[in-house]
Amino acid sequence: MKQFFLKLAGKWKVLVVLLAKLGFWGAGLAALIDSSSLPVPMDLFIAGWVWNNKSTFWVYCVMAAAGSAVGGLLPYWIGRGGGELFLLKHVNRIRFEQLRLRFERQEFLAVMIPSMLPPPAPWKLFVFASGVFEMRVLAFMLAVFCGRLTRWLLLSLLVLKLGPGAVELVAHHAVRVVILVCLLAVVGFAAWSIRKRRSGALPPIQS
Repeated sequence: MKQFFLKLAGKWKVLVVLLAKLGFWGAGLAALIDSSSLPVPMDLFIAGWVWNNKSTFWVYCVMAAAGSAVGGLLPYWIGRGGGELFLLKHVNRIRFEQLRLRFERQEFLAVMIPSMLPPPAPWKLFVFASGVFEMRVLAFMLAVFCGRLTRWLLLSLLVLKLGPGAVELVAHHAVRVVILVCLLAVVGFAAWSIRKRRSGALPPIQS
């Protein structure tokens, strides 16, 4: 485990050694740090834990997802505390209104889908926006948890199949993955919206 982790950049070595000693608690701590403040190469960390703990790999995914949900509360509360003007400085008015509409229609998917995507997806933008548009706290945490858990479980399956090098494969095709997931999300949301409209348009049953 240490040999794999220590192949990371030198600036991460101290953190890597500490997290390796903490076991699955280290996965939660790393994800908390990554979501709340400093970016951490979570996919590399998850790959290392999974490869060296094959029988309990899912525990590391669950702990990391939980840590990410808790850590995401920091940018969430910053956004909720009055981040609308700050958000408008980073996105134009059209993009801002698109985000607002997305949260009004389906706030859970608006957070869960970005949580599933690997970098360079702008995850923290959606986390910050969830606070600006006053998404419910429990719904926000559950959406982050489900998205991150899905992402890291899929990564774990690739690692178990292909080895730790699967991380490089995911990173190499990151843009394609983002585009594919976004297209699937659009199709899924469109199907859900059409079905909802049709069910709402049905006349009530007469007794």
